[in-house]
Amino acid sequence: MRITASTVSLTVEDIAASRRFFTEHLGYEEQAAAEGFASLTRDDAAVDIVLLRRGIDVLPPDQRDRHADGLILAFTVTGLEAEEKRLRSEGVDITMPLREEPWGERLFQVTDPNGVVVQFVEWAAPEPS
Repeated sequence: MRITASTVSLTVEDIAASRRFFTEHLGYEEQAAAEGFASLTRDDAAVDIVLLRRGIDVLPPDQRDRHADGLILAFTVTGLEAEEKRLRSEGVDITMPLREEPWGERLFQVTDPNGVVVQFVEWAAPEPS
C-alpha cells in the first residue's frame, strides 16, 4: 500500500459555517460540494477535509448522528506567533492561548462554529546540551 493523500471527514450540523471558517481563516479552497457535503483542500501538506451534514444518509445508520466531538485537528506550522496574531485580528476566538509545553511543543487552539477544535503547533528548538 502507498498512501497518496490524507483526508479527515467531519460530521457537523452546519456545513456552510465550517466551510466559511476553513476557507476564510485557514486558507482552504472548496474542491467539490453538494447538498450535505463539501470537500476542502489546500496546496500544501495539510490534510484535506470533507464536511458531512449530521444525519446525511450516505453514512451508515450508526454513524449518522455522530458529531466531530473530541477530535483535535492539529497542524504543524511555521510562524506560530504570527499565525495566532493574524487569526486574532480576523476576529477568530482563540480558545486555548499560545503556550509552551515542557517538552518543547508550542501551541494554541481555535474552535470552528461547529465545535471542531483546530490546534496549531510549532516545535521549539531543543536546548543545547
